[in-house]
Amino acid sequence: MGIALFDLDNTLIAGDSDYLWGCFLVEQGIVDAAEYEQANQRFYDQYKVGELDIHEFLAFQLRPLAVHPMTQLQQWRAQYIEEKIRPILLPGAQDLIERHRQQGDTLVIITATNRFITEPIATLYGIGHLLATEPELRDGRYTGDVSGTPCFQDGKVTALAGWLDARDESLADSWFYSDSHNDLPLLEQVQRPVAVDPDEILNAHAVNHGWPVISLR
Repeated sequence: MGIALFDLDNTLIAGDSDYLWGCFLVEQGIVDAAEYEQANQRFYDQYKVGELDIHEFLAFQLRPLAVHPMTQLQQWRAQYIEEKIRPILLPGAQDLIERHRQQGDTLVIITATNRFITEPIATLYGIGHLLATEPELRDGRYTGDVSGTPCFQDGKVTALAGWLDARDESLADSWFYSDSHNDLPLLEQVQRPVAVDPDEILNAHAVNHGWPVISLR
């Protein structure tokens, strides 16, 4: 039995849950459309080319969580999951997850996207272990700040190391599936890195290093 790690956005789903949450907020009139849509696209473009300032992005992305009560946020999230996420779940991803489940591997989603957005998506795939960026909670409300280190780039390595230490496990028998060159720090740590529908930078790196390149689309 090993550990199968999965990136989420554009790996297990055919889109980016962070970006789509922003689109949902705009469509519902929850945020100022012109200002928010422009910033949402700018951050997404920066992410794709590896130039995202994660702290600047999270200050922007977590702000709406801080100005609304939890019950309202949960109602919006349920609608978002039905309208934006269910249509982009991938049967190929479910098949891959099930193969690892049948092998007895521990299944983990590890994502830079915050837990509020990603927890129900992990549930849809039946994955109980989620390592994600953690929005800070205080007295039942989000503060708009991050708790701990964002689970992004090297932060994924840090988050996983802490999780493994707590479980007294290692990466001796491990897979990591990802689409993004932002995940190279963790891809280079596991025993079996796999590029999934990769961006150009990751695809070139995978080819040069003899890593498998697969598609779940």
